[in-house]
Amino acid sequence: MAEQILAGEKILRSSCCGARSRAENDDDDDDDDDDGDDSTRPLSALAGRSGCVHTPLLSKLPLLPRFPSPITGSRTGEHNISSLRMEALLNEWLWREEFWIPPGNHWKDMEMKEGEGHFPLPRHLIYTLPLALIFIAIRYIFERVIAIPLSKVLGVKDRIRIRAASIPKLEAFYKQHSQQPSQSEVVGLGKQCGLSQRKIQTWFRHRRNQDRPSSTKKFCEASWRFVFYLTSFTAGLGSLIDTPWFWDQSECWRGYPKQPVSEAHYWYYMLEMSFYLSLLLSISVDVKRKDFKEQVVHHIATIILIGFSYIANYVRVGTLVMLVHDSADIILEVGKMLHYALWAKTCDVLFVLFALVFLVTRLYVFPSRIIHTTLIVSMQFYEPFFGYYFFNALLFVLQLLHIYWAYLILRMVYRFAFVGKIEGDVRSDEESPVDDNEEEEEDGGECSWEQRKDAINSRLASLANNCVLNNLTNQTNRNSRLPKTR
Repeated sequence: MAEQILAGEKILRSSCCGARSRAENDDDDDDDDDDGDDSTRPLSALAGRSGCVHTPLLSKLPLLPRFPSPITGSRTGEHNISSLRMEALLNEWLWREEFWIPPGNHWKDMEMKEGEGHFPLPRHLIYTLPLALIFIAIRYIFERVIAIPLSKVLGVKDRIRIRAASIPKLEAFYKQHSQQPSQSEVVGLGKQCGLSQRKIQTWFRHRRNQDRPSSTKKFCEASWRFVFYLTSFTAGLGSLIDTPWFWDQSECWRGYPKQPVSEAHYWYYMLEMSFYLSLLLSISVDVKRKDFKEQVVHHIATIILIGFSYIANYVRVGTLVMLVHDSADIILEVGKMLHYALWAKTCDVLFVLFALVFLVTRLYVFPSRIIHTTLIVSMQFYEPFFGYYFFNALLFVLQLLHIYWAYLILRMVYRFAFVGKIEGDVRSDEESPVDDNEEEEEDGGECSWEQRKDAINSRLASLANNCVLNNLTNQTNRNSRLPKTR
């Protein structure tokens, strides 16, 4: 490959030098020419004037024009030799044919004629980054213009929490070390600040409660996702309902890998990937839940899955994957919205509906239809290659997450069936920084501590009295069974 790069550089240098020399000769004779029209000049002279290389020369470079770099556009002059070298390295290590297309196919076979559509190129995915930033900006406007007024209409109320007093040493420890100090750390902080251990513990509880997201913030986040999932699912279903692979999944592989991508499915991919990229970029400021790590893994796996399936032209089966996931997420997000608005009965009905849709789509449709067609049916149309194994591995990662979330949902279904009440939000909506039993009463910190201490003492005294009475009763019963002395 290195010899091919050097040969390509020699061709470019010789063509540039030859074009420039001919251009200088033409410029010297320009005064003697009656017509200075560029149309009568040799093509090489025009190339020398503009600093461009004649396009057919590039065909002598193997692999380079077959799969252009996602970033570089035209190749002009000697200053693009370095970009050609970089592109050659990409072609050698990253864009190798055996990674992305089945055996027996070549990049030149992927070229589409005019009117046939276009083949997915990796440079298209660059547009998802600015689209993700646009999504973040639209979300910011949506939450303040639409979501917050809607939360007030639905009756979402935020709990009033006491703000922790401004103590710089405790604040620095809270941010730099731990939000839940150990007993020895509480003793040390008390000596540094001149406060009792009880006051130190109370300050940390207030500080943790202060960082808890409000119901309005969680409502805004859920409403934004609900609007996107509803729009995406509706548009995706409309673009797929008339396609043959929607009804027969084996059609996903007919003619693969040379399958043109329609404009609707192109934008379906770009917007879905941009949305999940925006969620990943904003995950540090969003509500942190108990399944925070699983959410991060889910977003990363989804982005890689969408990007790889687009480059490898798994677009047909990829659209089905996105459609299956969006169907249950719509009900989940609207259920969260009504949960924050305390619409208990409606939320219970939506939870049952969500559980049914989730279990059917994620535990039956996804493995039996989608994973089955990518893992087994696809082998009837092409031989396995690296992309086949990598794509199916990502699908199995998603399926493991589905099983984990299905476990959480079934546990809530059990509570709903036997307790008759759903405690907490759907799919582990409780925040991770603090436990639920740690939420203290908002007023009367010192008084509440004394009340709890008195209550504990009274319970211990009552328990001790009960134990004494039980012992006396048992002793009396034993004495009554003993034979009387005459």
